[in-house]
Amino acid sequence: MPNIMNLDATSHIPKYAQIADIFRQRIARGAWSRGQRLPANEELAAEFGVSRVTIRQAVDLLTRDGLLEAQQGRGTFITGSVPQDRWLRVETTLADLANVYRDTSPEIINIAESKSDAPLRPEDGKPAPSYVFMRRVHSRKRQAYCVISIYLDETIFRKSPKRFRTKTVIPLLTEMPGKIIKTARQTLSIGTADLEVSRLLGIPLNSPVAEVRRVFTSRDNTVIYLGEVTYRGDFVRIEMDLRP
Repeated sequence: MPNIMNLDATSHIPKYAQIADIFRQRIARGAWSRGQRLPANEELAAEFGVSRVTIRQAVDLLTRDGLLEAQQGRGTFITGSVPQDRWLRVETTLADLANVYRDTSPEIINIAESKSDAPLRPEDGKPAPSYVFMRRVHSRKRQAYCVISIYLDETIFRKSPKRFRTKTVIPLLTEMPGKIIKTARQTLSIGTADLEVSRLLGIPLNSPVAEVRRVFTSRDNTVIYLGEVTYRGDFVRIEMDLRP
């Protein structure tokens, strides 16, 4: 029996729209290329565990977008391409990262705030006495593109709580007097969207995502900022200067 690709049954996004988004990602990645014929509706229905009617709805959606074309007696073919609009760059310097947040001016939706211990690793540095935890979604033109969990040293947060609640945190930290950030590190890994992330970002369950973990420390090696960010995979572009 073939493996069935799981869709998010709890999502407000209809199954046919989730499937259409997966098809769109396959076209964008080149897994399905222009001129290629799609597998039969029966085969796709079995892959996703849905009816052929649902597959036809997904195909119709992409046909209206100009990506697919149904040809009588021959099948459905890829006739278009997905624009490569990966505008969000994952920067490799703190100054460039701060500028990205200034330039994009994301719309911020705060979904949680509390006092919390930060999930630090031994190599991160010393924990601060207490952290303010903020969970938020960043959007651009009403399109959510990342979910971020922020752990900010409470003593720093209390210096400007209103601004930290309403603005992106990294530019604010870099603008504080005294250059409070001594070290800044980030790691990036590739993962898949879980139920919460798929719901918040409006993407199908198990869609590709980029997971970034950022740690900033002060002069005495105290972790003043921990950010755990999950980006939509179709928004992210990474550029690195490979110096000879």
